[in-house]
Amino acid sequence: MSVLDNVDAATNLAKNNELQLLVFRVSECAESAFYAINVFKTREVVESKNHFLTQIPSAHPLLEGTITLRGLQIPILNLPQWLEISLTKEDIAKSNILICDFNGIIIGLRIMDAYRVIKKNWNEMHAPDSYRQKDGVVMNHTRLENGSLCLILDYEKLLSDVIPQAMVDVLESPANLQDLVIPTKLAQGIVLIAEDSKTAQTHLRQIFDHAKLSMKIFDNGKLLVDHIFAMDDPSIIPAVITDIEMPEMSGFTVIQELKKNPMTKNIPIIVNSSMTGHNNKREAEVLGADGFIDKTKSHNVIPLIVDAMSKHV
Repeated sequence: MSVLDNVDAATNLAKNNELQLLVFRVSECAESAFYAINVFKTREVVESKNHFLTQIPSAHPLLEGTITLRGLQIPILNLPQWLEISLTKEDIAKSNILICDFNGIIIGLRIMDAYRVIKKNWNEMHAPDSYRQKDGVVMNHTRLENGSLCLILDYEKLLSDVIPQAMVDVLESPANLQDLVIPTKLAQGIVLIAEDSKTAQTHLRQIFDHAKLSMKIFDNGKLLVDHIFAMDDPSIIPAVITDIEMPEMSGFTVIQELKKNPMTKNIPIIVNSSMTGHNNKREAEVLGADGFIDKTKSHNVIPLIVDAMSKHV
């Protein structure tokens, strides 16, 4: 049985502020750390030895080449090398490839082995500053049952480093942006954003700077919600943007908390996420989100905010 079998539905987990992680290792070394990724960004794990690797001339050093899987050409990224871990030829021969889906972009990550799938509450995910020093490679961590540290990586940063064309073009303006009538509340107000990825934070800052609008970013949903409920008048907030995957409090819980409170229920909420599956979009809508955009199209978030605000007038 595959380690990815028996994965619960994402919507059921979201209602309980929970997530499921695929835990894996990138080295057989006894001191090797455990790493994890949300299972809903994964497709399957395949043995490296069973797939011929076609190299790409002049490619990024971390882009090993491509494999063909079920008719798809899938780029393979050297995750151990990104983490400054060297594999021997013997290690590579025994390694596996974790097939992932980011915003519909299918890639393969070289790993050593998939360990198991675990379920966690988002409040068990932590992001101490000490893990953010090395260019934001590690976003947060949790603990396994045996006490071992399990690190969650900023996979969006990896994609941005190796396949930048797959990420949002922050300078690409929507065709209607210049003709867009910006509401006074948005022009003079501050959009609040919950986002734990430093890469995504940078993109959003550039997008708002480009549109000459103000925003404030919080590293997780709990910080954002606490800030809002500490305000004398939350109704001045023109809009909230939230990721789904965040430590302490998920984006789904952010939506629930704001929409159930009479003081904040009319604040437009836009979900900006790399988890773009139908279930996630439907769940966000059911909970009361006013819009959903995938992170590769974040340059379109301003028109989406304006549209959402028009429905709350």
